[in-house]
Amino acid sequence: MNSAATEDIVIVGAGIVGICAAAFLAEAGRSVTVIDRTGICEETSSGNAAAFAFSDVLPLAHKGMIRQLPKWLADPLGPLSIPPAYLPKLLPWLWRFWRAGSAERYEGALAAQASLMKLAEAEWMGLMDRSGTRKMLREDGSLELYESEAEFSASLPGWAARDRFGIKYSHVAGDELAALQPGLSPRFVRATFAPSWKTVADPKLLGKAVWAYAESRGAQFLQGDVGLVVRSRDKVAVQLRSGRTIMARRLVVAAGAWSHLLARHFGDRIPLETERGYNTTLSKTAFDVKRQLIFSGHGFVITPLETGLRIGGAVELGGLARAPNYDRSKAMLEKAKKFLPGLDPSGGREWMGYRPSLPDSLPVVGAAAAVPNVFYAFGHGHLGLTQAAATGRLIRDMVLGQTPAIDLKPFSAQRF
Repeated sequence: MNSAATEDIVIVGAGIVGICAAAFLAEAGRSVTVIDRTGICEETSSGNAAAFAFSDVLPLAHKGMIRQLPKWLADPLGPLSIPPAYLPKLLPWLWRFWRAGSAERYEGALAAQASLMKLAEAEWMGLMDRSGTRKMLREDGSLELYESEAEFSASLPGWAARDRFGIKYSHVAGDELAALQPGLSPRFVRATFAPSWKTVADPKLLGKAVWAYAESRGAQFLQGDVGLVVRSRDKVAVQLRSGRTIMARRLVVAAGAWSHLLARHFGDRIPLETERGYNTTLSKTAFDVKRQLIFSGHGFVITPLETGLRIGGAVELGGLARAPNYDRSKAMLEKAKKFLPGLDPSGGREWMGYRPSLPDSLPVVGAAAAVPNVFYAFGHGHLGLTQAAATGRLIRDMVLGQTPAIDLKPFSAQRF
């Protein structure tokens, strides 16, 4: 490619969503160039909790988070943290989040999320088969743990909502709970086992393998930091900070937590915030964890990976510029030691990533308001890995001018 090259399709962002979109488009015979400042799945997609959370259909605003906010915010290292200096900037987003939790918005948000999850599972299974990555799938289910009967009872309406979508689960206690995860602290009196919950061997390795498949179908990668995107007649000019400009007949914005900054150039102002997530990855031998363990009351999970034992989650609504606060990783590790007596905490690798989050927990998947050859694929929050293949399929449908597999109105950039 020369400095004035015109490309058919340019995707900004080589996280899991961008490379799934590249794979679907390359399969359709389209010429695709993916641009990223670092590499394939080297940033937020490299350190997530590795879950295919297809049964996680409840938007965050309906999970009791609003009820928990005062308690959580009182603990600076708890499940949700907002640096005081950032709160004024965050208030408009929090207002939208509060409104998203209203009863009249519940049904629409639940149905939209469920439709995307159903598509996500089907498209991931197909893509894994075609890309030879099915061997990286783990179908062990998940175990959500409760420390009291009251906490368990509070979870029941959310599980009942899943009944309407055919999501299987079973509530367990006593010996049944101990068999699903030996060695747990006795503080956990109840749990819910979700057999359809899946994880992957390692999210970074899966992303790189899917990219290798896309590359085998003709997709190309260009390392570069995109500084500006602007409409130029019937094309889009993609300007790199290095000074190079690439013309794109079609542009897909899949730049995660930075995507809304690019969307502004096309007239779309999208209330995207950054959920900074933390984790620590220990040795594989740190504890024999059988399946992903979910500590919803504490806002984190423990996942057994091919590459280690990952302890992470929590939410810090702190934007893109603040330095990481790894005390949050340490706090989760301290809790994990209490929840799994005998856990070896030595030699852990700490990490922080930026989850792109919208107030209603639904991503933006659709065309720009004023530029029909620009498509958005971002804002998946905690569910980027889970929903990546569905998003890739929907981007392909739109680019090819086909009817999208599901109704895209709930995911429109203009819904705000």
